[in-house]
Amino acid sequence: MCNTAILGERPASGQEAEARPPQNAGSAQAARSFPTHSPARGFTLRLTTMRRLGSTPFSFPVFGGATRHLVLWNLAAYFVLALVLLAAPDTGGLFAHALKFTPSTFLHGALWQPFTYSLVHPTLMGTLFELLSLWFLAGFLENYRGASWVTGLYAVSVLGAAAAATAIYVCALPLGFSAEQYPLYGCFGGIFGLLVAIGTLYGDVEFLLFFTIGVRARYMVAIYALVAVAMLFGEQRIYAFAQLGGALAGLLYIRLAPRHGIYFGFSERWFALRNRYYRWKRRRAARKFEVYMRSQGRTIHIDGYGRPIDDDPDDKKHWN
Repeated sequence: MCNTAILGERPASGQEAEARPPQNAGSAQAARSFPTHSPARGFTLRLTTMRRLGSTPFSFPVFGGATRHLVLWNLAAYFVLALVLLAAPDTGGLFAHALKFTPSTFLHGALWQPFTYSLVHPTLMGTLFELLSLWFLAGFLENYRGASWVTGLYAVSVLGAAAAATAIYVCALPLGFSAEQYPLYGCFGGIFGLLVAIGTLYGDVEFLLFFTIGVRARYMVAIYALVAVAMLFGEQRIYAFAQLGGALAGLLYIRLAPRHGIYFGFSERWFALRNRYYRWKRRRAARKFEVYMRSQGRTIHIDGYGRPIDDDPDDKKHWN
């Protein structure tokens, strides 16, 4: 989907370029003394430079965390489907077609297709191309945003692509357009969402487009978006509209999802709801206790946290 490799960020000002050590130093440190101050005897002043982001054009991020899980899940699905097709071609073909996303089939009860179509990879080269892109884009984002955030972004983008394909299929016939039954497969929706996230959050980072042309992330996203828009006028408009739907879903996720991921936001809401329930139980128990104490001829008041409220702090006879 996107053959890219990271180059790194340019220095923000000329001062950073002046502080860079000589190129022929052969190491990350270069001994240099200040011209207006002579260093004390026995000491040497050294300037150190930080390692730049992605110094080699063919470097990939570390293969771990959520990135490894996503790549391995797609790779395992490819080999399982290949073995089924090899053992029983007819049955395997029907099985693969049932896992792909077809809007008409989904609307007639195949509710599993939005969750399974991204795991269907028919060709070896297409699978290799998609998984390398997924490794690079997801690994880059995971270094800065975390595993939970990247997993949520990928899932929302995949579902957004399926929702966009369904929307254009439903709206095409009433508007007088032809809606071809082109099944969706592959993880292109999730890849487009990851690509939009990089272009939005890290637009100044430079990549190698097709490993040859250096281009910034925001311009690369614009190029792929224009290609998808151009495909809308061809025969595979559902496929192209699904790509744009995955990109739009990724953009909405960036704007609306919590910083630590959608799963973290759901857990926070769940624990907040549970804590409100426990506080309600404490207040209910406190009211029952107040009624019981009044029946015993003693009046007390308890706050919402279950603590007694004394009208006179110096009067201890109520608790003796």
